[in-house]
Amino acid sequence: MANATPSRLGMINGTGADDALFLKVFSGEVLTAFAETNVMQGRHLVRTISNGKSASFPATWKVDSYYHVPGQEITGNTIKHGERIITIDDLLIAPVFIAAIDEAKNHYDVRSIYTKETGNSLSNTFDKNVLQTAVLAARAAATIDVGFGGSKLNLGADAVTNANSALVNGLYAAAQTLDEKDVQEQGRFSVFKPAQYYKLVLDEKVINRDFNDNNGSIAKGQVFEVAGIQIVKSNHLPTTNITTGNTKYQGNFADTVGLVMHQNAVGTVKLLDLATEGEYDIRRQGTLIVSKYAVGHGILRPEAAVELSKAVAA
Repeated sequence: MANATPSRLGMINGTGADDALFLKVFSGEVLTAFAETNVMQGRHLVRTISNGKSASFPATWKVDSYYHVPGQEITGNTIKHGERIITIDDLLIAPVFIAAIDEAKNHYDVRSIYTKETGNSLSNTFDKNVLQTAVLAARAAATIDVGFGGSKLNLGADAVTNANSALVNGLYAAAQTLDEKDVQEQGRFSVFKPAQYYKLVLDEKVINRDFNDNNGSIAKGQVFEVAGIQIVKSNHLPTTNITTGNTKYQGNFADTVGLVMHQNAVGTVKLLDLATEGEYDIRRQGTLIVSKYAVGHGILRPEAAVELSKAVAA
């Protein structure tokens, strides 16, 4: 019996590597999966650098004004300066190896499944690191000594047992805190895990049409904003004691129930943007595909971050 002659869908003009045409699709799907599961990508400052291990973000404080006395020389005021430096982390990778024989025998496409998983893996790590940085920003001291540090609001046990009203009050208190620290209103948002997010949906005043103009829907399980703060739902908000991974993102977040911040609170520096590589390994008779990026996250303006905690107020 003669062997079958397979038509290899990934070959270019019937020759060369059997996955040459697949990789481009794979790369695009990785980007799509990353974007679909990432909530922080467009909600903080991101800078791309072409080389180096870190980037400096300058900070300046306010200038004083005063009434001029006629005839007195105007010499100018002193403005205090500072900086925040964000370093690049190690290369983060999400690799998969597809054996040629397995793919030939398999009766369904695995590349789309692997694509989604690698994109999700990179996205999840990115989101978690940014959110952990943001909570740490709320605990950080001021960048400039005359400026403001971060804020922590202790909502007590009500943040869990009577979460809807406690969280609404917490959001208004956070808005007041940001106002008092001169943090601009545009660009504010909050992040909650699903349990707290849906508590906000069930709060009568949050989505009641008598109080708000189409601010959400119980039927759709949505709430858009409270106190001018956009509400974002994510499983990546840290709520445990994290002692593994990169040390600069570690912390005890066991009491954290929510985060309110402005997009300038934290920043990301990209050295190598999200990319995908693939190569057929003749020695191993399969294709190694690696999705990767090299970035770093850090605190920029701690005064623009507020942690909502279930701890009891002192």
